[in-house]
Amino acid sequence: MNKERLNRAFEHAGLSKKEFAKLLNINAQSVYAWESTQSAPYWIYSWLENYAKARMFDKMMELGKMLEEK
Repeated sequence: MNKERLNRAFEHAGLSKKEFAKLLNINAQSVYAWESTQSAPYWIYSWLENYAKARMFDKMMELGKMLEEK
């Protein structure tokens, strides 16, 4: 079940595990191992949630700029 939760968190954030590893400059194999051979670090879920919120905020700001230009 934790593996499913982790996969949903990555999907919600709009990130693949490989992209996540690249952003944080960590080994992608470590990320792939989370919840299959080892537990994910405690901070992963909040990090992914905040990343998703930041992406949404950026999209809203971009939309606001587009509306101002019209």
